[in-house]
Amino acid sequence: MAVGLFDSGLGGLTVQQAVAARLPGVEFVYLGDNANAPYGVRPPEDILRLTRAGVERLWSEGCDLVVLACNTASAAALKTMQEAGLPEGKRVLGVFVPLIEALTERNWGDNSAPRQVSVQHVALFATPATVASRAFQRELAFRAIGVDVEAQPCGGLVDAIEQGDEILAETLVQAHVAALKRRMPKPEAAILGCTHYPLVEPAFRAALGPNVQVFSQAGLVAEALADYLDRHPEFGTKGPGSTGGPTRFLTTGDPAEVSLRATQLLKQPIRFLAA
Repeated sequence: MAVGLFDSGLGGLTVQQAVAARLPGVEFVYLGDNANAPYGVRPPEDILRLTRAGVERLWSEGCDLVVLACNTASAAALKTMQEAGLPEGKRVLGVFVPLIEALTERNWGDNSAPRQVSVQHVALFATPATVASRAFQRELAFRAIGVDVEAQPCGGLVDAIEQGDEILAETLVQAHVAALKRRMPKPEAAILGCTHYPLVEPAFRAALGPNVQVFSQAGLVAEALADYLDRHPEFGTKGPGSTGGPTRFLTTGDPAEVSLRATQLLKQPIRFLAA
């Protein structure tokens, strides 16, 4: 049985690389909704509709467990989908909780009462839709008290990353960090709240300075997924003839164009097929 990974575009490939390296015996199917990307500027109802369609497409590929490797989808759609009820035997996970657990120094599944943590001033960099949802603050409040979060919507950054415009992406990172620092001059930690942002993490680190702890998601999500599959091995069983790892990359966009952009971004050949 394969595990599905869904993203609005190519940012989720940072998660795919991490989970495939961490779980080489698991078969993965990645679906990028490149035809409708970016999600970060869409209204919540659009994000919910598109996310639900993407998840259902992965279910049809035999992925009973789907990870939303997209913060915008996790913020705007996951809670609604879970509360509406999922089909029997299906699971959908997001990428926020592993990040927040790391920030608040909690083990996976620690549902004890919220408590004070060592980090008090947190900068959140995310898409406009993720910032507007306040999903990060909501999940954080379940686990920690007294944490001041300043959120910066990073308009244009996902487009620059997907287009491979490194100069524009770096310029936008510097502008967004400067804007946040005008409101929070001395953040102790920074959350890169979009799976695209690890691709420009060095630019964030340079703009934030050496005294800011930067939390990026890919490795944290990989460890959380490994833990989940340890407890629910039925979702990660290899299919007949599978050698594990990401066996298929699917896209709603043009496969040739998406393959080229993915290869340029990750500097390794990746071939997408039409979803």
